[in-house]
Amino acid sequence: MTSAAARTALDLTADLPVPDLEDLYRDLHRHPELSLREHRTAGLLAGRLADAGFETAEGIGGTGVVARLRNGDGPTVLLRADMDALPVQEETGLPYASLADGVMHACGHDLHVTWLAGAGAALAAGRDTWRGTLLLVGQPAEETGQGAARMVADGLYERFGRPDVLLGQHAAPGPAGLYPHSPGLIMSAATDVDIVVHGRGGHGSRPEATVDPVVTAAYLVTRLQTVVSRELAAGESAVLTVGRIEAGTRHNIIPSQARISLNLRSQSEEVRRRMLAAIERIARGECLAAGCPREPEVTVGNTFPVTVNDAATDTAVAAVHGEVFGPGTVFDPGPAMGSEDFPQLALDGTLPYAYWFVTTTPAEVWEKAPGDTVPEKFAAVPSNHSPRFAPDLSVIAPGVRTLVSGALALLPTA
Repeated sequence: MTSAAARTALDLTADLPVPDLEDLYRDLHRHPELSLREHRTAGLLAGRLADAGFETAEGIGGTGVVARLRNGDGPTVLLRADMDALPVQEETGLPYASLADGVMHACGHDLHVTWLAGAGAALAAGRDTWRGTLLLVGQPAEETGQGAARMVADGLYERFGRPDVLLGQHAAPGPAGLYPHSPGLIMSAATDVDIVVHGRGGHGSRPEATVDPVVTAAYLVTRLQTVVSRELAAGESAVLTVGRIEAGTRHNIIPSQARISLNLRSQSEEVRRRMLAAIERIARGECLAAGCPREPEVTVGNTFPVTVNDAATDTAVAAVHGEVFGPGTVFDPGPAMGSEDFPQLALDGTLPYAYWFVTTTPAEVWEKAPGDTVPEKFAAVPSNHSPRFAPDLSVIAPGVRTLVSGALALLPTA
């Protein structure tokens, strides 16, 4: 028997203005904006939600949008979409490809905004079917890990009310039409680390008069690979990526500094601490061995928390998604190594939340991808942050339904 939430969600989304939402998505994709510069995106989202009947405010935490719809007694449910794009040069060849040089919606946040706008309009139009308060958040700067915390620090909940539960979703690679849920840990923590190696610069013809930081940095890059492979147990999931190494200006100049940028992924705070301690120890040891004139500078930068769904909330939302989309569409993929700042909106787990994925790879791209198994194809199709990441337009209506049905699973029906 189908639940009231599923039936109501299907009713409210039966006549979605799909062409209009597709136009919004194409427009957002053409005009991506980097973190904390999402002025145009915020204005479009706020305008649509205001037209739907929400009280709206902009500029929260910089460029954040908040929209509230009070509809009688009941819980407050927060729905969130992140808005920022990435410094990626688009290579999709789409007719609506980015018009901004070197900037692209390579992570699907344009889809997230479109889904939120559509869900807000559908729920507002069907307000006679539910009771409670909707709090819709257009969040800036997810990619830098700053946006959620900035909105909270700017008085998000003091000004607009504290939610009882939060819902979020993310576009992901995979054959369009699946809705992965995990009733616990679903995404990992991430930490950025910068290392500055200090050497003694000089002429390339006289290396004996220098301390070459490039050589030391090269040893560091190699040795850092042993942090995961040799210092963590096989059952502990972690990733250490050297994302950038920079040094020097000309062929015949030995520079005085080299800079290395790392990204760590871990699924527990204890593993994160051990990785950071190992990085600092290795950096100091390599610099000491090389005779560097100063100890290295090791700086911890942006940090994303683990994303851990409240089991009861996620189970309720996953159940209604299964009813709306049918058998086999909802499954538990286990935790991903990707990271999110969404838990900071939940006050780092103080408030219950559910966070899930919506797969978006076009059917023809998935079918043509090399490999015979799902993992092989998954590894071959364009992923988030790829310059070729191009979600299928067919996921626009389902992505609205996931938010509408998720909200209705937690709001009392009229």
